[in-house]
Amino acid sequence: MFQRFLSVAMALFAAALCAAAAAQTYPNKTVRLVVPYAPGGSPDVFARAIAARLTEQMGQPFVVENRGGAGGIAACDMVAKSEPDGYTLLVPDIAQLAINPALFSKLTYDPVKDFAPISLIGSIPLFLVVHPSLKIDSVPELIKVAKARPGELTYGTGGVGSLAHILMESFKQPLGLDIVHVPFKGSGASTPAFLGGQLSTLMTAYAAIGQHVKAGNAKLLAVSSATRSPLAPDIPPIADYIPGYNFTAEIGLLAPAGTPPAIIERLSAEVAKAVRHPDVVTRFSGIGAVPMSSTPEEYAANIRGHLPRYAKAVKDSGAKASD
Repeated sequence: MFQRFLSVAMALFAAALCAAAAAQTYPNKTVRLVVPYAPGGSPDVFARAIAARLTEQMGQPFVVENRGGAGGIAACDMVAKSEPDGYTLLVPDIAQLAINPALFSKLTYDPVKDFAPISLIGSIPLFLVVHPSLKIDSVPELIKVAKARPGELTYGTGGVGSLAHILMESFKQPLGLDIVHVPFKGSGASTPAFLGGQLSTLMTAYAAIGQHVKAGNAKLLAVSSATRSPLAPDIPPIADYIPGYNFTAEIGLLAPAGTPPAIIERLSAEVAKAVRHPDVVTRFSGIGAVPMSSTPEEYAANIRGHLPRYAKAVKDSGAKASD
């Protein structure tokens, strides 16, 4: 019995030594940052800004790999099943970590069990926008028009269960508004439809609509975060009209479960350094994003805390997806 115990102990000790040695030499080859969206969106911008800094700080290439579609499920599944060696990482937002588990009855990954949280990277609010043809200048005016014309106003999103869908339904429901959802295949398709007058409203990131606001082709009414955005300081938060309303697209960095803790801690420290760099701060502020960092434990708690909150939001929205 003692001999067996000793053999097991020695095996565990050897494994720990190997993991420690791997962490000391990490990274010694290219690291992939998998983004569950097509190029150009906020998670992609976040990933590329961080990848550039990590490449410089850690001496090996950090490259972004875009795997869009299916609500990010394929990308999450791929990373979850990857070798837990720190060379394949995921850059998810709240949709993959908290919305999908509530939206799909069968999911090929578990946001808590299948990943090792590294750090939050940043957050970005969405803006409630109306087409100028409506001649609406405030949320109270939108409420008035929507109640006078039930079922006539429309809003577009990148699909059922997308963050914009959940946020817009969380705006509509408490106010009793009948604004019709028009889902598109990807958020990029809804903006041209809106600009063309085919949609009344959008819930979208400033980066996607800011230039059109400046050109007078869109009107900002409110922001989804609890406080105002520096990019539009005159625009009130939705929380002014719906107490407690506070949703942002939080984006972070995850590794497959089982990745050596030493590698996780090293990456977390490097991310904290990267998000403070002036280049990253400038890049993030340009799209209305707030740089963030956290310990792995803090990010894990963040994910667990969002699960029941978004489960309620999805249920209240009535959003359903076919598995």
